[in-house]
Formats: sequence, C-alpha cells, structure tokens
Amino acid sequence: MGSSLEVLQSALESMRDEVNQALHDLIQSEVEAGAGEVALEAGRVLNAGGKRLRPILFLLAYQLAGGEKKEDVMPLALAFELIHTATLVHDDINDEAQQRRGIPTIHAQAGQAKAVIAGDWLFVQGFGLGGRYSAQIVSIIARCCANIAVSEFHQLDHVLNLATSPEDYLSIVRGKTAGPFASGCYSAGLVAGLEDEQAKALERFGMELGIAFQLVDDLLDLRGDERMGKPRGADVYEGKMTLPLIHALTLSHGQHRERLSQLIEDFSDKHFEELMALLERSDSMEYAEILVRTHLERAQAELDRFPDSEAKELMLLITNIVKDRHA
Repeated sequence: MGSSLEVLQSALESMRDEVNQALHDLIQSEVEAGAGEVALEAGRVLNAGGKRLRPILFLLAYQLAGGEKKEDVMPLALAFELIHTATLVHDDINDEAQQRRGIPTIHAQAGQAKAVIAGDWLFVQGFGLGGRYSAQIVSIIARCCANIAVSEFHQLDHVLNLATSPEDYLSIVRGKTAGPFASGCYSAGLVAGLEDEQAKALERFGMELGIAFQLVDDLLDLRGDERMGKPRGADVYEGKMTLPLIHALTLSHGQHRERLSQLIEDFSDKHFEELMALLERSDSMEYAEILVRTHLERAQAELDRFPDSEAKELMLLITNIVKDRHA
C-alpha cells in the first residue's frame, strides 16, 4: 500500500487508454464488417471521450476480487459502456440536446430516426458482449437495463413535479445512474469467482458510489462546469427535479417557496443568481455535499472487506475523484 498518487493516477490513465482502444477497435471491426453509417455515428459519440469511470471500475472490481485475466472481464466492461452510451443517445433525443461530450449529438447531425436506431444498435452491441457470460450475469445486466427504463419513466412523470420527494429522487437515481455501477461491480466480482455474498459487497460499493456520482452531477449542473459538456442549469431548463431543488422546496415556506416554484416552472438564465440565492438560503447545496460524503464513506467501507492491493487503492482513489469533482 501507499503507492504515490502520481503512480496511481498514471495506472488509471493507462486503463482508460486500454478501454478507449478496445472501444475504437470494436467500432472499427463493425465498420469493416459492413455496418456503415450506423456504426460510424454511434462510434462518433462513443469515442468522443468520457471519463470511462464505469468500465475502469469494473476492471478494478475484477482485480480486487482476485481475477487475473483481464481479457475475461473486458467484454463485460465494454458491454456496460455501450449500454450506457445507448441510454445517452436516447436521453439526448428526449432532452433535445444539441451537444454531448463537446460534439454534436447524433439526432442533431443525422436526424432523430437515425439517432433512435443508433441507440438501439449500441444496446444490441452491449448485450452481444454481455451475453458471453453466465445466465446469472446476463440476468443481472437485463435487470439493470430494465431498471434504467423504469426509472426513466418515473423521471418523466416527475418533470416539474414540485411534490417530488427525496425518496422519489433516490429511487430514480438508484435505477438510472447507480444501478449500472452496482450491477457492473457485482458482475465483475462473479466473473472473478467470488461467492455471491462477497460479490454483493461490490454491488453495494457500486450503488453508493453511483448515488454520490449523481449528486455531484446535480451540484455541477447548478454551479456550472465546462467539463460537463452542457450549459449550466441544463437540468433546471429540462424540469428535472434534482436533490438541491427538492430540498429547497421542502425547507422553504411562504413567499420564498412560492418564488422558488415560479423560478423552477418558468426558468430562464437571467434568474440564475436568484435561484442560487434561494438554494443557499436553505443550505441545499451544502445538504447535497454532506450526502455525497456520506455515500462515499459507505462505498469505502464496503472495500474494507477486501485485502489491500493496488486495485483497492485505485478504487479508493476513484471515490476521491468523484468527491473532488465538485470541490
């Protein structure tokens, strides 16, 4: 233990390069096999960057669990990244987003019909890779994808719903954002040969980390961060009820709550400072920050069950990277 931070960061960077290369090769081979424009469009978004946090985590969870043959788990890591990108392509259509990862979205460039199909193509590619594993793992992946869809439905029902509770919010986050983190870590542990009970600790790690990750996204959306690849306040414009808004609505009363409701329901950029002042008034940003720390501490506690290793250090480093994104 105690490797220097530079060494650990360089190890993460090289894993990211490995994942990027594998994704690039996958698209290349599909293009060569005659997939044409659908592979090129899907590949354009897939290969436009992104942190690759999920696939890197799944490779690390496999190593933490004692797995030694990276080629045994790489298809699983790629499967989740392809499925994740598929959901982004479809989300962007629903949100009418013009950019993703700093480049034009597929529907902005090739039209909505082709974007729907490109998203489907990415899902199929992901399932093709995931289908190489045991029936148990295939059913974990299928349940994870089904939960994403269920949560997307719930999220749409809660657009501009000022009665959305923190429980509603968390249930959506567990299905949509944190579920894939949890399912990938769980599956990676099983691929490495862990007993189900031990693999469940990795699932809980992924769930806690994923919740923290989404909370940080909520904070960055309100604070504005060019790394997000989308304009400040995009979630508010889309009517998404993120935790700081829910918390502020719960704690505000009288004219403050009335004004906050008006700002959310008819949001425009010129009201941004007023919105932030109301959120600060109820300490809602701070509340979300405290929750980020709580969920990350729970995630780290799950790793205590595993022996010390470089993989464990790297997973702990990732929990700190998530925390520092909004610092």
